Amino acid sequence: MDNTCGQDNITILAIESSCDETAAAVVRNGREVLSNIISSQIDLHTLYGGVVPEIASRKHIERIDQVIGEALKTAGMALHDMDAVAVTYGPGLVGALLVGVSAAKAISFASGLPLVGVHHIEGHISANYIENRELEPPFVCLVVSGGHSHLVKVTDYGEYEILGRTRDDAAGEAFDKVARAIGLGYPGGPKIDQVSKEGNPDAIPFPRARVADNVYDFSFSGLKSAVLNYLNSCEMKGIKVCQADVAASFQKAVVDVLAEHSMQALAECGIKKFAIAGGVASNSALRQRLAGECEKCGVAFYRPSPILCTDNAAMIGAAAYYEYRKGVRHGYDLNAVPNLKLGAK
Repeated sequence: MDNTCGQDNITILAIESSCDETAAAVVRNGREVLSNIISSQIDLHTLYGGVVPEIASRKHIERIDQVIGEALKTAGMALHDMDAVAVTYGPGLVGALLVGVSAAKAISFASGLPLVGVHHIEGHISANYIENRELEPPFVCLVVSGGHSHLVKVTDYGEYEILGRTRDDAAGEAFDKVARAIGLGYPGGPKIDQVSKEGNPDAIPFPRARVADNVYDFSFSGLKSAVLNYLNSCEMKGIKVCQADVAASFQKAVVDVLAEHSMQALAECGIKKFAIAGGVASNSALRQRLAGECEKCGVAFYRPSPILCTDNAAMIGAAAYYEYRKGVRHGYDLNAVPNLKLGAK
């Protein structure tokens, strides 16, 4: 397969609605973004301290047509200029996913465009192709977000070997819960990242969990509990809690585990290319730590810009391009699969 940009001019309209961002994009040849429109619901869900699935679904319905129209208008194109329509069909919130899937199927039916369903995590991984046009498999990718923590060996386009995954809380989920516990609110990741800059990361010795039967798996539930226990202990003893120190110490514990597992996987796989993806991949401490570790090991380090770490449709268009070229097509029976496993087609 010729993976260079600009050789075949395949243009894809991509749709993403797996959680609380309604997004649409027009992507050419998997790496050239002609438009990337994101309508975020973050201000709305902040009122509730987290994403409310029913509200998210309703807002997707209200915004989906406008966002798709804006993506086409910004790209200066119409539906007849597209070669396919792509959509995230899992994993994610089932009601939210259904809005995007239904819109994509309707567009496909009305226009005759081929329909390509995309795995959400595959989209996050593929975000790296947009800003790093020289990047090609094989490489190792750490996917860290509110719902996922995966360490993946990308053996080829669309071909993945999961080396490790979380056994309980995802990294982003732990960030949100700890942020709520120390009074920072939602969304937890960016707020902890910011407050941590004012704290001492070595102030509190929070645990770093290891999973006995798979050294690449993650477990953040114990760390989250340790933070809650620390806060409860301070309250009972009348000790004033330093919010910045708790945030910095917690963040360092998460970053330590993510970095150590990633570097061990790289060494054992013998691969000299490493990428990160997902919402937590925009964390400044994580990016700095992994950049330093990769430099020490002589490994090329790839990371998307923060806007491409969050949920967006450009990454779905990037992933869909390689699926499209392999001949992947979905019928109008395509359904939302909230627990879709990576590698499932």
